[in-house]
Amino acid sequence: MATPALLDRYELLAAWRRVTPNTEFVERYRYELDELGEAVLNPSPSARRQIVLTDVYCHLTEQMGHLAAMSVAVTTRSFGVRVPDVVWMPCDKWEGFDRDDPVPFVPDLCVEVLLDSDRICDIDRRVAAYLEGGAAEVIIIRQRGETEFWGGKGRRQASFFGITLPLDRMYFDVGGVAADRPVRC
Repeated sequence: MATPALLDRYELLAAWRRVTPNTEFVERYRYELDELGEAVLNPSPSARRQIVLTDVYCHLTEQMGHLAAMSVAVTTRSFGVRVPDVVWMPCDKWEGFDRDDPVPFVPDLCVEVLLDSDRICDIDRRVAAYLEGGAAEVIIIRQRGETEFWGGKGRRQASFFGITLPLDRMYFDVGGVAADRPVRC
């Protein structure tokens, strides 16, 4: 059996427009596309996950300037159109593309928050796709609040951008029942 061909960014954009034409703006970014252009629906984030996403966004804008955004669809070379929780890139990169469509490349920084998320199952592929697509750094916030920094040569001890994320521990699964929930992949 032949292996299906990955879609290029133009084919992914066409598939995105087919999936999201009548979707309200807020709901549009609950969808992602796999590398074959098939729609993937993400569950709505819980209130505590939304608070952590907002907190991460605020820390990034304070430390790097107001060029961060939450839930922006980005086009990856190997993993379709994905929606990182928070992204950041320099001002000049925000110019030159239609902001109603997915960003046609991966921003310099992508953040994934894994609280109550099914992204745990594909986080390694996400990190690899963001990095091979041009991200200088990927930050992962784990269920118990651990912060991981990833770059082209693997996991880093600290942020390439000098970012610190002092997140409130009350929002994370630390020794409670929620931390022991099994993850189904």
